[in-house]
Amino acid sequence: MTEEVLCPDEPATRALGRELGRRLSPGDLVLVDGELGTGKTVFVRGLAEGLGIDPDEVASPTFAIVHEYGPPGRPPVLVHVDLYRLLGAPDEPRQVADLGLSDARESGAVLAVEWPGGVWDSEAAYRVSLRVAEGGGRRVSLSGPVPSVRRR
Repeated sequence: MTEEVLCPDEPATRALGRELGRRLSPGDLVLVDGELGTGKTVFVRGLAEGLGIDPDEVASPTFAIVHEYGPPGRPPVLVHVDLYRLLGAPDEPRQVADLGLSDARESGAVLAVEWPGGVWDSEAAYRVSLRVAEGGGRRVSLSGPVPSVRRR
């Protein structure tokens, strides 16, 4: 089932992320798609907040590719990934596999992936698509994994 939500501004986009973050379970996968500047990282800040992480700590991982958030000395609660720089590379699937994201999920981290490409197509995941709405704001499409295949 897909839900369409109109978010008139950044606080509304972040609030929608926070609402989803509160419903997530350890090991869940959230794929966040949208053009540059549509609010993907704003949405992930909301996810972080819903998971109990200070949203002000969340920064775009465009250049680092992966940021981890959680209590010091413990496995991360949220792993935030931006695959923009890897999209279309001839060895993209291998490069993504080398990031160790499966290990992070297995240890209980929620994985939020911006610019997911096709690497995750077969995975049960929450899918979030952000688009600029007519007149400003963002139109956000949300769909979730089938409960029977959802990781617990």
